[in-house]
Amino acid sequence: MTAKLKQRWANNFWGWFFILPTMTGLVILNLYPIFQTMWQTFHKVGDFGLGNTFVGTANYIRLFSDPWIWQGLLNTIIYAVVEVPLSVALGFIYAVILNQALPGRGFFRTLFFLPMVVAPAATAMVWRYLYSTNFGLINYMLTKIGLPAVGWISDPNIAIFSLAISGVWGAFGYITVLYLAGMQDIPKDYYEAAEIDGAGFIRKQLTITLPLISPTSLFIFITRTIGAMQVFDGIFVILGRFSPVLPRTQSLVYLFYHYSFIENNRGYGATVVILLLLVIMFLTFFQSFIQKRWVHYN
Repeated sequence: MTAKLKQRWANNFWGWFFILPTMTGLVILNLYPIFQTMWQTFHKVGDFGLGNTFVGTANYIRLFSDPWIWQGLLNTIIYAVVEVPLSVALGFIYAVILNQALPGRGFFRTLFFLPMVVAPAATAMVWRYLYSTNFGLINYMLTKIGLPAVGWISDPNIAIFSLAISGVWGAFGYITVLYLAGMQDIPKDYYEAAEIDGAGFIRKQLTITLPLISPTSLFIFITRTIGAMQVFDGIFVILGRFSPVLPRTQSLVYLFYHYSFIENNRGYGATVVILLLLVIMFLTFFQSFIQKRWVHYN
């Protein structure tokens, strides 16, 4: 074996050696659960994973004939359609504002990011009391100005939108930080040249900032869509298991929890997860496909 070949083998060995812990964690914590979940969809899973009974495609047949599943999918899509665009728009607006030379800019950057470091269950409890029909702060303020109280989480027609608004509050700070990071890479020369041409503040954001941070926008849209499709904490904490509006608000992840841990049917719950996986994969591939039309790489 030549010295050059020995050096190549040594480089390959140490390369694989250093990534081995990460690869091991990836296989154990990610790949194995995926295949285990797919295997469970063809079984009626017994207690503690013992006594599993093979049922073939029975879980999938039930899935396509289960009205709660399709209502849950619709609820999940409605939540994502409301939460993702609003949180992205607010994140961009606040990022543009905080990107200016304003006093206390560092303080406000930290303030907007705080919702991302607070436990989701804790923030959901806050929103539950804010939305309370009889004792909530929002309805209290409405009655003070002569408006009627609103059943934010008791009216089935608006409960899903109320949950989406709470999701926007929890996400837009993180989006703001990502946009701020993207804006730091935009050369100031572009803005100076636009000012010489007579462009105003809004015109500069639309013609310079938005196109140049479009790769960041693509990343945000994909990750936030995935996060919104996996909504669970807000539904579980803000509404609770016994809310009368739950059928109009429960998501696919909540249905997975219900079938797996309330009805103790983990095989069917795993089938719900596979459906959610396929929907997320489709949305991700679709966003990646259309990015050629609006994403501009420098």
